[in-house]
Amino acid sequence: MNAIISLIIGYLLGSISPAALVGKRNNVDLKQEGTKNLGATNTMMVLGWSAGIFVMAFDIAKSFLAGKLAQFLFPQLRIAGMLACIGAMLGHCFPLFLHFHGGKGLSTFGGLVIYYNLWFVPIILFSALALMVLLDCGVAFPLLVSILFPVLVYAFGATTPEILTAILAGALLFLVHLDNLKKAFAKDESMRVRKPLMEKLFHKK
Repeated sequence: MNAIISLIIGYLLGSISPAALVGKRNNVDLKQEGTKNLGATNTMMVLGWSAGIFVMAFDIAKSFLAGKLAQFLFPQLRIAGMLACIGAMLGHCFPLFLHFHGGKGLSTFGGLVIYYNLWFVPIILFSALALMVLLDCGVAFPLLVSILFPVLVYAFGATTPEILTAILAGALLFLVHLDNLKKAFAKDESMRVRKPLMEKLFHKK
């Protein structure tokens, strides 16, 4: 029962969408613009860096705080916090308040990583960024993250429930990015990152 409550806590917090709120404030429906996802990346593409960074920070925080709250409430359940973070991912991707149309869960997954072990962040972040730029493929980032986190959890001597929960979280992140993986295999230009990144950084048209 405590595990289910942890998931529900995370789901409800995860269903709060900063992207939808920022879009509404700017009179933009992000479900109809750009990639049509309510996440940090689409917010950044449509509304700029500051809006995107705000949404990313908010999404990371809601997952992290869900984890902390669940672990505080259920200290006897070692994976309560991790389950709450997974719940936040589900709420972010399939928000209760927005007809189950949300984002792709990468930032909320980031909240899980920070919650579990802050030292994992630079390892995962730089590895995923390097692979993304090397392959010139945006989906390489979340896919490597989804694999690397469970590997690190295992490598650092976690308990079996923690390892299985990390695998579950990674599998969820992988599944919600399957459409982008198919686009990458189809050589869809929207999956390229090097040229768009340079254009954003140097404001080239």
